[in-house]
Amino acid sequence: MNASYFAAWCAFRTLYKFYFGWRVYGAERVPATGPVVLAANHASFIDPPLIGAALGRQVNFLARDTLFNNAILGAVLRSWEVVPVDRDGAGASGLKAILDRLLKGGAILLFPEGTRTRDGQLQPARSGIGLTVIKSACPVVPLRVFGTYEAFGRHVLVPRPRRVIVKVGHPLDFASARAEAKTCSKPRLKQIYQEIADELMARIAKLEPCADISQFPP
Repeated sequence: MNASYFAAWCAFRTLYKFYFGWRVYGAERVPATGPVVLAANHASFIDPPLIGAALGRQVNFLARDTLFNNAILGAVLRSWEVVPVDRDGAGASGLKAILDRLLKGGAILLFPEGTRTRDGQLQPARSGIGLTVIKSACPVVPLRVFGTYEAFGRHVLVPRPRRVIVKVGHPLDFASARAEAKTCSKPRLKQIYQEIADELMARIAKLEPCADISQFPP
């Protein structure tokens, strides 16, 4: 971690511990070094820093490129090595930036659903993450966050002190899908992208709630 990221990492860990009473399970399943794609459900603006604070290595986040136009915010995002992407996050330049970070041994956080849930439930996956997985050659780790919708979902104006939890699944390699993608037709390739995205959402769904998901404080 660089100095700016480490300072924010410490601050967020303190916030999540004392204000949200957080819990983290399975963080050791994320490789300590080397490229990795982190795939998580998305319920709140607090999800990215929550996941980043839960892991013992620097995570590359994605942010709209327009946010970098603000001098102060842009400087902070650059110091955290955040990846700028267009509004839809599907542009060629965004994909190239993601793959560049992976080639340099980074960890990239992606949300298969593409946007925050509106009702607190898991949403269908979009195929974009499948494209990233095929183009890369690294493990993919599913993660699930709990409680962030209740704490600061779309319906909440000010973050509320509710317990938040991060559960980390086992790494997946998608080696067979990558092998097939090298020779298959374009229609089949699009199917593979969606199949990977759907598989990741299924793995995320299997990460079940914990007994201590109750509100914090009681």
